[in-house]
Amino acid sequence: MSNPSQLDRRAAVAALLKDRRNTLVVSGLGSPTYDLHAAGDHDGNFYLWGAMGGAALIGLGLAQAQPSRRVLALTGDGEQLMGLGGIATIGVARPRNLDIVVIDNQHFGETGMQASHTGRGVDLTAIAMACGFVAAAIVRTLEEVQGLAKQIAEPADGPRLFVVKVLAENPPRSLPSRDAVFIKNRFRAHLGFAAA
Repeated sequence: MSNPSQLDRRAAVAALLKDRRNTLVVSGLGSPTYDLHAAGDHDGNFYLWGAMGGAALIGLGLAQAQPSRRVLALTGDGEQLMGLGGIATIGVARPRNLDIVVIDNQHFGETGMQASHTGRGVDLTAIAMACGFVAAAIVRTLEEVQGLAKQIAEPADGPRLFVVKVLAENPPRSLPSRDAVFIKNRFRAHLGFAAA
């Protein structure tokens, strides 16, 4: 059931965020956070540590709290599989400013590279569409990632989910701060709120 993937995950994430403008980005536990940080640390990045399965739902809350801003939840296949119920909740909530991008290596990279469900036929885009997302697609080339970057910068009529198929490899970790208070306060300041 597995489809060959040729994309380097770091190159894909860098291309996706090359012209992010004022997009707020929530990254999931592990590799998506390393990928986001490697693409460039930014005050509008909210890195999750110890919140497996939560990136999409935290993105939902942020999208609802900041309706004038584009919000991107950058997650992995393992994390999104863990948070499948979140896709249904997001589909019902229908935020117009939330995109979920799943970096899919078809493996559980954080626990030993065991094959994940997406490598065995589970289609996260079909699940998203069944839950009421307005768009969902699988991306396999750098050119398609570049097109996706332009698409997610534009307004939408509801939530969208995109799966970026990447090579099953673990590049060196690019570690942002693990200080949750610092990450929270920096992000709040970026949004114009006082530290709390």
